[in-house]
Amino acid sequence: MKLYTFDSAPNPARLKMFIAYKGIDVETVQIDMAKAAQLEASYTDIVPEATLPALVLDDGSRLTEVIAIAHYLESLYPDRPLLGTTTEEKAMILNWNHRLFNTVFMACAEIFRNSHPAYASRGLPGPADMPQIPALAERGRARLGLALTTLNSELGLRPFVAGNALSFADIDLLAAIVFARWGAKVDVGEEYPHLVEWRARTDAALQA
Repeated sequence: MKLYTFDSAPNPARLKMFIAYKGIDVETVQIDMAKAAQLEASYTDIVPEATLPALVLDDGSRLTEVIAIAHYLESLYPDRPLLGTTTEEKAMILNWNHRLFNTVFMACAEIFRNSHPAYASRGLPGPADMPQIPALAERGRARLGLALTTLNSELGLRPFVAGNALSFADIDLLAAIVFARWGAKVDVGEEYPHLVEWRARTDAALQA
């Protein structure tokens, strides 16, 4: 199998941390999104969606969603599990994966893609031109503030996003917070004390 990615982009960053923590060795090809290489025919011939990351399996089939790639790799490499080991843990982590994507991550994406000058005709990922909608950037800022306030409260109740142990949900939130800083110009600081404490725990757990 072969992974096409661009490590510094938000979605690929989620998968990079997942792979690094589990110690998975996979052939990787970097597609430079800063130069719009994902839109070149050499890549769209492989992944017509023109999105990253994408995992091409040995039989030629493709996985183009981070959550699907993570589940596939976890099934092959179960050591240091990040997607849960019990039915309840698996359900809770998946629930948070989707919740974080639909709140924090998408709020940042709305802000970034609808306000950055370089994305004037790239309001949505993929090969088709899509205009920016400035009102979506404003709505994204409101969504992001609400999501961070909610998460700060949640993380006052337990050490990690989905429970008492590090999981892929924590990786997702970490990637989203990094995205918020450079993509939405929103830094998670002292106004979110539980998030700050959670980040220190998560950074330490990922490096353990």
